[in-house]
Amino acid sequence: MIFSIAYFDVKSLLLNILRWIEELRYWGPIIFIGIYILASVLFVPGTLLTLGAGVLFGIAFGSIYVSIAATLGATAAFLVGRYLTRNLVAEKFEKNSTFQAINNAVAEEGWKIVSLIRLSPLFPFNLSNYLLGLTKVNLRDYFFGSWIGMIPGTIMYVYLGSLAGDIASIATGMNERSKTPIEWTLYLIGLLATVTVTIYVTKIAKRALSSKLPGTTNIPKQNRED
Repeated sequence: MIFSIAYFDVKSLLLNILRWIEELRYWGPIIFIGIYILASVLFVPGTLLTLGAGVLFGIAFGSIYVSIAATLGATAAFLVGRYLTRNLVAEKFEKNSTFQAINNAVAEEGWKIVSLIRLSPLFPFNLSNYLLGLTKVNLRDYFFGSWIGMIPGTIMYVYLGSLAGDIASIATGMNERSKTPIEWTLYLIGLLATVTVTIYVTKIAKRALSSKLPGTTNIPKQNRED
């Protein structure tokens, strides 16, 4: 079921979509959320969309829209994995010892384990959506655990996107020409604080997760495209 994007220039496609959304004014947030949900289901990396939200909507609204979109997208992929593609995915992972450990953990502690998984970089976002659909976690725990666990990373990437200044710059680097030295100092201080908090929280998540789920290094890794 998973859509192949091998024949598409994903970066160019997403940049064009972001430029289109930029011209939609009031419909922009709704279309953005819809595109983000679709990308999550189709295994399209969401990093560029998250950065773009910082450019299009600013830090506050960008974080809100991405949080809504990523949570709904993760939930949609979870439901697809649980009810539509279960047989295809289950054959590859149900006998995996790490998967069984996760399955047992989410059965006991639900949203807490899902939150830790979302905070840990060991678990690729798109793949974990489908894998968690195979576990015993209920939809409520999955939804709230995903939402809570994705907040730090969402804010950090939206903030990074807000530094770019325009859509073109998020693919090539930050555009400094429109900001004064004082503005850049404030931005960099905020960025440093955001990155520090995110790293700190992630380390706590990895430590707590490793104590509950031995052998997490066996988790399959997904290719990420920015």
